[in-house]
Amino acid sequence: MSQNPESKDGDSELKRVAIEGTLPLKAVGIENLKEANPQHMPPHRYLHPWFARRPTPASRLAVLASILPEGVEANELLRWIQIGPSDVNGNVDISSYVADRKSSEDSRKGTLEDHYGYPRPFTRSPTESQRDEIHELLRDFWDGDLPTVMDPTAGGGVIPFESLRYDLPTIANELNPIPSLMLKAMNEYAPEVGSLNSELKQWGDKIDTIASDNLSQYFPSANDRQRPSHYACTYTVTCPECACNIPLVKKWWLKKSSSSKGIAAKPVLSDGSDRIDYKCVSLPDDISKSEFNPQNGPKTRSGAECLRCGVVLEADTIQNMFYEGEYEIEIYGVKYAEDGGNGGWRAPTEGDRQAHQEAVERVESDFALNSLISENRYIGDEDRAGPYGVKEWREAFTPIQLITHYEYLQAFNQCKEQIHSRYDERRAEALLTILSLAASKAVDRNTRFSPLDTSKGYPGDALGGKHFTLQWAFVENNLSTGNQRYRTILDRVANSYEEIVSYLDGVDPSRSEVLTGDAADLSLDDNSIQAVVIDPPYYDSIIYSELSDMCYVWLKEYVGSLFPDMFSSDLTNKTDEAVANVAEYDEVASKSKSKSDFAAEDYEDKMAGIFQELYRIIEPGGVMTVMFTHKESSAWDTLTKSLIRSGFTVTSTHPITSEMPQRTDTRGGGSADSTLLLTGRKPVDADEQNDEAIPTLWSDVRADTREVAKEAARDLLDAGLSLTKTDVIISAFGPTLKVYADAYPVVDDQDQEVPPRRALEEAREAVTRVLVEEYLEGERLDNLDDITEWYILSWLVHESDTFHYDDGRQLGLGIGVDIDDIKRSTKIWGKKRGDIQLKTHDDRVQDITLPPEERSNRTPVDPDALSYTIALDAVHAAMHIYEKQGEDVAIDWLKERNFDTDAAFKATLKALLQVLPRNTSEWEAARDLALGRTHDALGLEFTPTDFAKAKEGALEQSELGDHT
Repeated sequence: MSQNPESKDGDSELKRVAIEGTLPLKAVGIENLKEANPQHMPPHRYLHPWFARRPTPASRLAVLASILPEGVEANELLRWIQIGPSDVNGNVDISSYVADRKSSEDSRKGTLEDHYGYPRPFTRSPTESQRDEIHELLRDFWDGDLPTVMDPTAGGGVIPFESLRYDLPTIANELNPIPSLMLKAMNEYAPEVGSLNSELKQWGDKIDTIASDNLSQYFPSANDRQRPSHYACTYTVTCPECACNIPLVKKWWLKKSSSSKGIAAKPVLSDGSDRIDYKCVSLPDDISKSEFNPQNGPKTRSGAECLRCGVVLEADTIQNMFYEGEYEIEIYGVKYAEDGGNGGWRAPTEGDRQAHQEAVERVESDFALNSLISENRYIGDEDRAGPYGVKEWREAFTPIQLITHYEYLQAFNQCKEQIHSRYDERRAEALLTILSLAASKAVDRNTRFSPLDTSKGYPGDALGGKHFTLQWAFVENNLSTGNQRYRTILDRVANSYEEIVSYLDGVDPSRSEVLTGDAADLSLDDNSIQAVVIDPPYYDSIIYSELSDMCYVWLKEYVGSLFPDMFSSDLTNKTDEAVANVAEYDEVASKSKSKSDFAAEDYEDKMAGIFQELYRIIEPGGVMTVMFTHKESSAWDTLTKSLIRSGFTVTSTHPITSEMPQRTDTRGGGSADSTLLLTGRKPVDADEQNDEAIPTLWSDVRADTREVAKEAARDLLDAGLSLTKTDVIISAFGPTLKVYADAYPVVDDQDQEVPPRRALEEAREAVTRVLVEEYLEGERLDNLDDITEWYILSWLVHESDTFHYDDGRQLGLGIGVDIDDIKRSTKIWGKKRGDIQLKTHDDRVQDITLPPEERSNRTPVDPDALSYTIALDAVHAAMHIYEKQGEDVAIDWLKERNFDTDAAFKATLKALLQVLPRNTSEWEAARDLALGRTHDALGLEFTPTDFAKAKEGALEQSELGDHT
């Protein structure tokens, strides 16, 4: 089919699609946030663990707006996305209705659904009549046929699934086998095979019965009614001084309900034995915290202390012992389940320890177990288990964990042939795939990487931290009983699948296709696709292939014979994955070119390959919308260069709130809280495009980039979208990149190419100036020294003392500060887990109460100095003097240094009062200096109460709506 949506006059000018016009972004953004409720999320999230799934409303908007004609009314578009009450009055603006409900959400009575008057959009598919309306519009716009929507890096599958819910021709492609199986379940089996509810229950029960019988000896009951549901485990190493076992537990809690209340394991030293025994105690009932504090385990960051003789083993020594296998696994608590459904905790018994020993002996003697999942692990840059000797995948599991998963695999294999013989090929394939997904999902909470979640008292997930870490307190989960049993997990997966089936009622299954392979080498014809909606891999935020290996090695055992092409290799494909993986370049990195540089180049090349392939398969006049959620300029720089060089013309950009601000799984990472929808078109006369474009001078482009970034920021502030200040900056990247793309190639006066990141640096600095104008009353920070300005702007933009390093570095570049150069001399910031952490006056000023010779030379600000070149140093010193020596001394100190007439001092103090979060000691110190007699002595024309009250809750990124 050839669809060229040209203008009605027949020339080569493209007819615009809806995403190139005005969109109801605020209402969709509000719905995105509502969907982030962890208690009630879309069913695809429960099929199997995966990463960075896009919200349903944003995905629907991206799909529909990329193919519908410009001019579709906002109300109509929102109604098709399933936002707004079905009985809304035709005169009511749905966007305003949703915003009003959002503003009164905190005072609501009842559920969110009651308050808004309609359910979350993911629970509603478009009606048949709505599909007909949409299809009629689309056929008229796309020359009589429905456009095909494709997602070439589909991941968890939200985009293609939502496309299919509108009964659109849909193609999903994915390189990684794990999400490929999910895509098959969602976009192939659900519409074609339909419900499998009774079959999944039948075969799940059979698998569970077989495996449970074979596992009973490894989870012995203390009595006939109490069977262990999981063991809380740690490791022990031998004390070199007294030969006593040292348990490597950081905290002794088993289940904690508050800081001083809960259930804990209390270690007991046995006379004449090197072994530690345990009691299960309930605090504060059984024992007072003064006698035993569960917070204080023997393991700390620096090492571990022997409970008997007090000798401390250093952390490096422990790591070496682990690498050499010189450790033991120890149970220190047992969670049990009773027949009636209740449960509790008890201390481990000799029977539990004997079961452990039997598991060790079986794994050593059973060839099948001894050789199971023996693939060497891929040790990535963030892997924290490899240095402890976890080199093969089998070593990521204790003997009991390995046996548990093996017995369920064996039970599955016993049922596999019966399933094949009883059902047709497609139904059997669907059944086996979904049963396998449930078994793989169980792996996530039953490895040496799965922490004991003490808030719930059961296994946490290994993949939640996005890296593999050996847990000092982990769980051996009994899949045959308890609240994380196999049947419970399978029920969740089966219920999710059934819900997905219900959402596709009336959809034509022939309109869906799932491909598995490299997005840079698609098995599709030239000019065959009308619209691509892509959520590309996030640069270096997530190394998907590395993380999925844990489940891949098990799924290969389950369905490798069913999908031999997908599971042909030992581990997942690292070579073709489009991520910036620095671990791939350890051996070739040098002083002249770092592994990060190599990784960035590789990411750019692979994204360019993907975009070039998409350019090939998209028909002339076709649309590509990129959904990108990343903070780092380097990621945007790479993505933009790849996009432009592929031949696409950037036609529009839109920011949309897509995530809960500062969500815990990405705190400190590269992911932003908003998504930018960046749309490009393939020119109608693509075959006639001239590759020799005339370069544009950077001096001409620079002013345009600053102006368009400022305009975008002001528009966002006026629009009242729920974006953080950081995301206002990121959102301005879109219009900036459009200016850059229109001018590409861009060169400087030496005829050297100027990369997109230069435009992004200008945009960041320009938008920051807009934020200063908006939120700092009457301040011109550019009159201050650069270091003070950077510090104040950092607080203004991030509203937190900790933020991503690249954000801080880029902010510094914009005002002429190399933050690495000032780090040591000013101590204005330090590193915290790779992020920037701003320092306070307590961190920077020498203690005035000590004699000069006793003061720390690690703190750079001398409170006895008579002048300061950095205004922040002066204010920090004044805050210290007031705090340590009181108001009278502070007044004399200020006047002696003429700060009562120093405009820079007063401007810095005023700015700090506006940018520091309230209810922090630093803001209170600044407040004290600006009140009372010091206020009068300085001749201040403001007081802290003059400024709008900051968001309650310190050190947390706020939304613009909290300030406007």
